[in-house]
Amino acid sequence: MKMNLRFMANRHALPPIKSIFLFSALSASLVASLSVYADAFGVTTISVDAGRLAAAINAAEPKAGLTLRDAIELTLERNPELAAFAKEMRALEGATLQAGLFRNPEVSVNVENAGNVSKLQGDVNSIDSIAKEVTQQTTTIRIGQLIELGGKRAARVQAALVGEQLAGIDYEFRRIELIARVANVFTEVIAGQERLKLAEETRRLAQQVVDTVTRRVQAGKVPPIEETRARVGLSSTNIEFEQAQRDLMSARKRLALLWDSAAPQFEQALGSLEISVAPPDFEALQQRVLENPLALRALKNIEHRKALLEVEQTRRIPNLTVSAGAVNYALLGGNTAIVNVAIPLPLFDRNQGNIKEAHQRVSKAEDEQEAMVLRLRTELAQSYETMSAAWNEIGILRDEILPGARSAFDVTRRGYELGKFGLLEMLDAQRILFQNQLLYVRALTNYQRLVNDIERLIAAPLESVALPSHR
Repeated sequence: MKMNLRFMANRHALPPIKSIFLFSALSASLVASLSVYADAFGVTTISVDAGRLAAAINAAEPKAGLTLRDAIELTLERNPELAAFAKEMRALEGATLQAGLFRNPEVSVNVENAGNVSKLQGDVNSIDSIAKEVTQQTTTIRIGQLIELGGKRAARVQAALVGEQLAGIDYEFRRIELIARVANVFTEVIAGQERLKLAEETRRLAQQVVDTVTRRVQAGKVPPIEETRARVGLSSTNIEFEQAQRDLMSARKRLALLWDSAAPQFEQALGSLEISVAPPDFEALQQRVLENPLALRALKNIEHRKALLEVEQTRRIPNLTVSAGAVNYALLGGNTAIVNVAIPLPLFDRNQGNIKEAHQRVSKAEDEQEAMVLRLRTELAQSYETMSAAWNEIGILRDEILPGARSAFDVTRRGYELGKFGLLEMLDAQRILFQNQLLYVRALTNYQRLVNDIERLIAAPLESVALPSHR
């Protein structure tokens, strides 16, 4: 009986991370929208606007088969890390609101010579009357308003809006990171299921070898020691089967923990490790890596720092305080209107230190943006080289090594039954076939992880990038 490595039906094929988000260009308007999509998984499109977060998906964990789409929906709905970033966005909405508010007016009441309110009697021109009039109670009521000059309020609002946009990009970045993490753990579950099936098939095949050797021992064609060797091989496959069970159980728990579930409720993950997407052109990927949220955030951070510099520059211009009111004279019974205008003289403090600091912060943000682009391109180059090597490894295993290993095992097994080969040769052929099939599963798993990582870096499906010209 041939030992074949079978995968699930193609209708449940595990796609690359097509729900990685595509970002629209960040505009210079007051509200910047970041559009995302999840086409392959069918996840509802979510738009994150500064000041509004789309409604969460009400997802329930399936009891039978779990698809990658289900896992992503559950995680986006229940993961507390993503919820924390959403609340930070709503908190910054309050900061933007506060930045645009006018200063409150001030009311002051001043009473001088309190208690001297009796009316003048007798000769009002006498010395006593004049002294009493001088020290009479006067009540002054003023209403003052601070007027900000130099566009301070508009600069504060603009800086707050850019900060809100930064929070939106941070949310999308965490969302992409979370989806990539779900895809990787889901891939581990699929790989665990395939390794378990492979271990079960190997154990069944080892049992058939034991039965064949037992019949030959009973027929007196081979010594009993060969049966002992065959049973040792069967025991080894039992150990491999139990290890595969433990690994699968661990991967299932790690996946369930992503949506804050103590124990997985699904029976199995639906998907396949088989991938037909070859590595695209590296130059095309390099262009797309600039669409990564980290690259967009670095650019937006420069804009934010420039907005903060503008805020500091407006503070060089002093504010104007205007107040008006009336003075009431208790003895004479008259009122006098008063007006006051106050403005600081910028002789010493012209906000020089803060302006210098803000200039350096802008320069620092520009350097950080260049460093971020370099870091993303370095990560992309490393992942691309590893992915290309994994793709070549998959092709060699699938097209050359596995067919040869299967053929060698079949021939050796039939030859052993006919007495042309010894037990050790058959067991060795069996071991080689199992090891190469396990290597094939590992290579597929590694390639899928690398695809997930590159899609995280370019923030787009791998199929959206132009394929190599030779294909």
